[in-house]
Amino acid sequence: MHRRPVPLSKAYRLLNHGPTVMVTSAHAGRRNVMSAAWNMPLDFSPPKVAVVIDKSTYSRQLIEASGVFGLNVPCRALAQAAHDAGQVSGRDLPAEADKFQRLGLQTWQEDGQDGLGLPMIEGCVAWLACRVLPEPRNEQVYDLFLAEVVGAWADERVFADGHWLYGPETDPALRTLHYVAGGHFLTIGEPLSVDLGD
Repeated sequence: MHRRPVPLSKAYRLLNHGPTVMVTSAHAGRRNVMSAAWNMPLDFSPPKVAVVIDKSTYSRQLIEASGVFGLNVPCRALAQAAHDAGQVSGRDLPAEADKFQRLGLQTWQEDGQDGLGLPMIEGCVAWLACRVLPEPRNEQVYDLFLAEVVGAWADERVFADGHWLYGPETDPALRTLHYVAGGHFLTIGEPLSVDLGD
């Protein structure tokens, strides 16, 4: 297992490069997953995030009921599942054959400091456990959810000491996904540094 906790003060860096995420949710014995390209970090301390969750989705129903959700950062190895998560509604599946099973996704149970009980997706390269900060107008008018990050983890092979470690030697399967529509993704590229001066 390569998953390690990330200090909450560095959690924003898990999303700062604009990856597609897979949003996980659970309530009253049901759980679901959907993909979201429209997400971003909002603040450092406490860390906050924003994500668009359409009101027609089953995930939205579970998130409104529970007040929590997970953001899972998939990599190239999960590209097909990240795409397919948006092609079928969890509302149409029985509890014993939910979307995780339909997509062949394994999960681990989030056990962060607040113990939100969220399913998190194995094989991702970063995970954030989030508690909704209610903003009813934003949610109803714009489908925009704001949340505080209460737990964060990353795959130590590609994220350590608060930094992504992508380089020429990185396993291509571990590169994060960036959705550009029509079933097409880009993966994170090579690093480029600039002179910070004296």
